[in-house]
Amino acid sequence: MTPLYSVAEIRGIEQAAAASLPAGSLMQRAGLAAAAAALDMAGNGSVLLLAGPGNNGGDALETAANLSQAGVEVAVLHLPGEGTISAETAHALARARASAARFVDALPAHGEWALVVDGLFGIGLARPLAGAARALALAINDWDCPVLALDVPSGLDADSGAVIGPDGVAIEATRTITFIGDKPGLHTFAGRDVAGDILVASLGIDTALVPASSAHLGSAQPFASRLTARRHNSHKGSFGDVAILGGAAGMAGAPVLAARSALFAGAGRVFVAAIDPGAAFDSAHPEIMFRAAAGFAGTDSTLVAGPGMGDSAAAIRVLVKALDSMAPLVLDADALNLVAASLDLQGHLAQRQAATVLTPHPLEAARLLGVTTAVIQGDRLAAAREMAARFQAVVVLKGSGSVIADPDGAAVINPTGNPGLATGGTGDVLAGLCGALLAQGWTAWEAALGAVWMHGAAADLLVAQGVGPVGLTAGELAPAIRTVFNQLIRQYARQRS
Repeated sequence: MTPLYSVAEIRGIEQAAAASLPAGSLMQRAGLAAAAAALDMAGNGSVLLLAGPGNNGGDALETAANLSQAGVEVAVLHLPGEGTISAETAHALARARASAARFVDALPAHGEWALVVDGLFGIGLARPLAGAARALALAINDWDCPVLALDVPSGLDADSGAVIGPDGVAIEATRTITFIGDKPGLHTFAGRDVAGDILVASLGIDTALVPASSAHLGSAQPFASRLTARRHNSHKGSFGDVAILGGAAGMAGAPVLAARSALFAGAGRVFVAAIDPGAAFDSAHPEIMFRAAAGFAGTDSTLVAGPGMGDSAAAIRVLVKALDSMAPLVLDADALNLVAASLDLQGHLAQRQAATVLTPHPLEAARLLGVTTAVIQGDRLAAAREMAARFQAVVVLKGSGSVIADPDGAAVINPTGNPGLATGGTGDVLAGLCGALLAQGWTAWEAALGAVWMHGAAADLLVAQGVGPVGLTAGELAPAIRTVFNQLIRQYARQRS
């Protein structure tokens, strides 16, 4: 998996590398890498570079000099700022001014440019874009011109993926070339909307200076060992039972969606253990068995608690029994809200010895941690890690760039999925999928990574087939998950052969 580095980690790597290099080497290398990326995007077209006052602006100025030297028509809009610039940036400014690049004082007409390069502010930005920088960002976002962002789109927090400031703005890039190492904020929350395609330029830094990272960009590799063909000598007991605990009055659809997902993800047998009497038969999938939750033993089942569960006394009793069991457990939806509202249930959860996965969306996560949704979204990695440590469980913080975290602090940002998942019921499908993987013997970490990956990949497959993202429904996901799962099994079987 691709490692992701915080701003503090990148600063440490940068300082260690700079200590053994001639002054300005890293900025010069960044300028060369950015110029190559710009030429790839713009071809022979003209390029407008926005250069801010700091070292990100220095990268842009180096890029301008290199592009000009390559024969590209270049214009530079430089915002010098009021502070003293670094020696490296001063050298880059002198190079750009000595080149054929044309310096301009105002934003030229947008029709002139094949590419805009955003070098206003990089990873060091700590306040919202304001004044001329904000005006530039808003204007560029209205253009239909491709944009290459240097290191991080200006206005975006490289750690969290949040646009800086409550009324902040960030430049919306077509592609981001990010330096030294990849950053988490480019892959989660607003980062997925403004960063575009990500290109990592390591700048030739000695790998011995690059520490191991506790955060990574997800892939199928961590659960690849589970992607094996089934033996002919198998039976339904080989693949585990999944029981969905939910279905209060008026909410029978949620557990059915979760149950169908578990069925299509290969669980041997699937039950719906309903809180209230309701449907006892799924006409579309009669393979699903229905029971009353109050009398359901479920001792040999993997449990998925929460879809349509409600908050009745009966629901609480069922949840306590699930928390105190030794069964693998997925907690979603109403189960998470019940836990959030009860210190006693939180204690039961934290003391569990069996595999446990929590799948909150940001509002449920806010309730679990006693904060606001804005706090959760302001640092999604930190929130997921805090929940995992507090409740001693693997946590999936859902959203754009879902974050998976374990109690030891490891975190993965999932790259699959699209806006088609922003509709009711898709979380129930994810919970059922995760339960099915647990039932088939996957660890909690593997099940969470695999479920989130395949859930998003199924939505991507549907969109590629012309289904959505607008109007994609949760019920369409389960068959697509089955397709993705089997494709992965065949892919990894070929790689092993």
